[in-house]
Amino acid sequence: MTPYILAAGICLCLTTVLAAPATDPALDQHWVLFTNYYSKAYGVKEAGWRRMVWEKNLKMIEMHNMESSMGKHSYKLGMNQFGDMTTEEFRQLMNGYKHKPKKSASTFMPPLNFEAKKTVDWRKEGYVTPVKDQGQCGSCWAFSSTGALEGQHFRKTGKLVSLSEQNLVDCSKPEGNEGCNGGLMDQAFQYVVDSHGIDSEESYPYIGKDDQDCKFSLEDAAANDTGFTDVESGNEKDLMKAVASVGPVSVAIDAGHQSFQFYQSGIYFEPECSSSELDHGVLVVGYGFEKEDVDGKKYWIVKNSWSEKWGDQGYIKIAKDRKNHCGIATAASYPLV
Repeated sequence: MTPYILAAGICLCLTTVLAAPATDPALDQHWVLFTNYYSKAYGVKEAGWRRMVWEKNLKMIEMHNMESSMGKHSYKLGMNQFGDMTTEEFRQLMNGYKHKPKKSASTFMPPLNFEAKKTVDWRKEGYVTPVKDQGQCGSCWAFSSTGALEGQHFRKTGKLVSLSEQNLVDCSKPEGNEGCNGGLMDQAFQYVVDSHGIDSEESYPYIGKDDQDCKFSLEDAAANDTGFTDVESGNEKDLMKAVASVGPVSVAIDAGHQSFQFYQSGIYFEPECSSSELDHGVLVVGYGFEKEDVDGKKYWIVKNSWSEKWGDQGYIKIAKDRKNHCGIATAASYPLV
């Protein structure tokens, strides 16, 4: 598990602070509110450079939102629990998707003569559990996996059961996953096949660490799968049909940008986003539009695992049909139940 403070980063940050101007006294009260609201606690030396990082991020957010009000951006940013982290630190700590060549799997074939609805939101149909929080552990892949399996289990049984990410973190290393150091959703789906099930969240609660032995109990298994299906890489039309016909789909994206770190609302479009360098596992639970058939006004509804304090109550709208933006359709898959 990546430590909260990177040793190399400490020296760099301390050097920066020594050369930087003093903090802004006008922000003293705001800083206190930030640290209290997010339960931040620092050592004497750390507090100074955390404050500097926070002030820099705050000014960036304010500038972005000013530009957004002038029509330069389609989304707004907001201060959140990552406000005292540099982008590099944030990227190393929170983004745990390990992009690797996939093992062979079945490829999604749209149902014959299937026409996807113009808008889909599986949250309204009972397929989606509340937003969860992976904490300081690169286990996004596990949350994406349970989200997709929770949806498929509901589709089959009519019962929405929260499934155990900790089960996957602790037990799917033989399939190639690395606990808090990252993993793949397909490897998580394969683990469920190999173990003949996955435990419920209630029976195997999340602790956000990967230093304990596997405690999977077949008696507590709450769901199962028989394999997984991949959507053709880069094909947003097929992803749309998969989401519309099957339910929530696991996807990987490029989330390593400051704009993603502080996303709050609107349709996320980041010019620097890559469609191939993927680092974060999330869940597509639907799609929609602000203006039909208008470029830049269509979006994917994406569930994240950074608590409801991040983004739009834990969700983000990512630009849809804009050349596979942020790799939304590059590595999409779902379990077979």
